[in-house]
Amino acid sequence: MALVETRSIDYVPLRERHGKVWHLWPVWFTGDAHLATLATGAISVAAGLSLFWSAIAVLGGCALGTVLMAFHCTQGPHLGLPQMIQSRPQFGYLGALLVWVVALVTYIGFNALNQTLAADTLKELAGFPHGPTVIVFSLVAVAVAVIGYDLIHLAQRWLAYAMLAVLAVYTVGAFGIVDLGKLLAPGEFRATPFLVQFFAAAAYQLSWSIYVSDYSRYLPKDVGIRESFFWTFWGAFVGGAWMMLVGTFAYAAFATPDGIIAALRDSSDAIFPGFGVVMLVTSFLGLITITSLNFYGASLTLLSVMDSLTSVQLGVKARVLSLFTVFTAAVSLSLVVSGNVLHGFEAFLGVLGYLFTPWTAINLVDFFFVRKGRYSIRAMFMADGLYGKWNWRGLVSYAVGFAAMIPFFKTGLYTGPVATALGRADISMLVGLPVSAGVYLYLCRNLNLQAEQEQIAVLDRNLETEPVR
Repeated sequence: MALVETRSIDYVPLRERHGKVWHLWPVWFTGDAHLATLATGAISVAAGLSLFWSAIAVLGGCALGTVLMAFHCTQGPHLGLPQMIQSRPQFGYLGALLVWVVALVTYIGFNALNQTLAADTLKELAGFPHGPTVIVFSLVAVAVAVIGYDLIHLAQRWLAYAMLAVLAVYTVGAFGIVDLGKLLAPGEFRATPFLVQFFAAAAYQLSWSIYVSDYSRYLPKDVGIRESFFWTFWGAFVGGAWMMLVGTFAYAAFATPDGIIAALRDSSDAIFPGFGVVMLVTSFLGLITITSLNFYGASLTLLSVMDSLTSVQLGVKARVLSLFTVFTAAVSLSLVVSGNVLHGFEAFLGVLGYLFTPWTAINLVDFFFVRKGRYSIRAMFMADGLYGKWNWRGLVSYAVGFAAMIPFFKTGLYTGPVATALGRADISMLVGLPVSAGVYLYLCRNLNLQAEQEQIAVLDRNLETEPVR
């Protein structure tokens, strides 16, 4: 492999496949074990729910979201394509723009938040100024993304070892600094904060689904579904749940007006003096790499959007140009808006999560139950090809699933009647997933898969010897 990754959204031929399936574990363990995950675990404790019930909500929500995310990851080795390109068979060459634009906004928004969080952390540690910190942090993150897939995997593996060590020390040390028997007393069960925490954790884990295949697409094609699912699930579940539970514990035992980062530092220093700095620095390094993952995924999504609208010469140049486009957008957003506005934008990004629930259901049902992994790689890059410009089955299923979720929404702008009746708890994910999946299965009952398979055999007969584009 070249030092700088040469491919972008194009197909990865079998001769270029490399890596081991267990490498997925550290990618997603470290992808979750960082400062941005920490606050997710403190939501219900801050609302007055006990540590015991908050921990159960975190574990249950993480399990639900990670199962869906891990199934998406299995598509990467099989198809050798980024996650978003795989949406074209379900929604059409142009219809897939619906989820791609939302994904692009999400990437940029979350990186703006990551950059602000990084600046706040370095200000806490060393008093660094906000603006220069955001720029330097972002340059380091985008440099990793420029080099690409292999460096991201390598960095995640080394950071996984460090995070395993500090999280183990923190967890063991926690038993000695508080009365866990008292702190873990169940207390009163309160349905609303429990459900809020459960679905916040689930949505957080589900958010990886939009680019999880980007980091498995270079693996050999003979990697089994069980193996890729296993290593992805346990990496993301352990990293996400563990880091969220650290946030739950830190806020429950060391709540402070200065926020969750200060609570993490105070609780770490209570284990032994100076450990707070170690914990923050290690988690901060994880924040750099997850920002790199977001930049990398955003660049591939931007290229997918451009490829649908005009002819694009794929390759390293296009990927780097798209990287610096999303870099400029994210840094500008982080620099020009205030902390309060960023907090509001974070809530807006949470709303965007509603838009991914129908997509994940349709994409997974199509892959595992309708087409069963049988796709034409070449047809995904043809504007008037096998999958058409607009796939009415996917678009209708998406619209029906999204509409079914609306009464269950809870946002700053709108709370649905069902959410109000449930005490303002948002369970829309449990509605959107089965409705979207069921409608899509029903609409695909007369899809002529035999004719489609005959065309695939012709279209992809020289896939490994002739360029896709």
